Amino acid sequence: MVRRSPATFRIAPSLLSADFARLGEEVRAVAAAGADLVHFDVMDNHYVPNLTVGPLVCAGIRPHTTLPIDVHLMVRPVDRIVPDFARAGANIISFHPEASEHVDRTIALISENGCKAGLVFNPATPLSHLDHTLEKLDLVLLMSVNPGFGGQAFIESVLPKIAEVRKRIDATGRDIWLEVDGGIKADNIARVAAAGADTFVAGSAIFGSKDYAATIRDMRSRLGK
Repeated sequence: MVRRSPATFRIAPSLLSADFARLGEEVRAVAAAGADLVHFDVMDNHYVPNLTVGPLVCAGIRPHTTLPIDVHLMVRPVDRIVPDFARAGANIISFHPEASEHVDRTIALISENGCKAGLVFNPATPLSHLDHTLEKLDLVLLMSVNPGFGGQAFIESVLPKIAEVRKRIDATGRDIWLEVDGGIKADNIARVAAAGADTFVAGSAIFGSKDYAATIRDMRSRLGK
């Protein structure tokens, strides 16, 4: 396994846990607090049992930050909405293989629309979807909770899965991000990094704290150790 320096770690606050009544202010606040990107969860009440936000909200927050917007699509079907999010200012678009009839085609669609492409795996989704797609991806996102709601506890059995994806990424020799989303907090972020992750989505741990900057500093400190 390639050892990563603290400088390669990225923290992505999830807007799912932000105060939606003042979303632009929240985006500016986490950017000022030291976030590396903004994670934008899109749920359709079909693929997952919740309904959140769409391209108009993404376009609305785009002027509030220069940070990359990391869009996680939990929608089915997925292809129709990809160009809308690209136009709305997304930099990264990730989707679940179960939500696409043709995974390779969806990856190509994201790239053709000028965004980095990511593939997302739920805790019980097999990694076989990477067998013929990894070389075309910019990011692999592993869910460490079952998608649909914020504030869930980290599923420990995902740690070996993170390690397996890290081996696959390292074998390619490409700079593919390995992101983990779900139950990430200061007290477990170092273990998730040790398993192989380099990008960490944190929702309630950051937006539920009184001091965003202090929370992000604490996470980076633990990653540094």
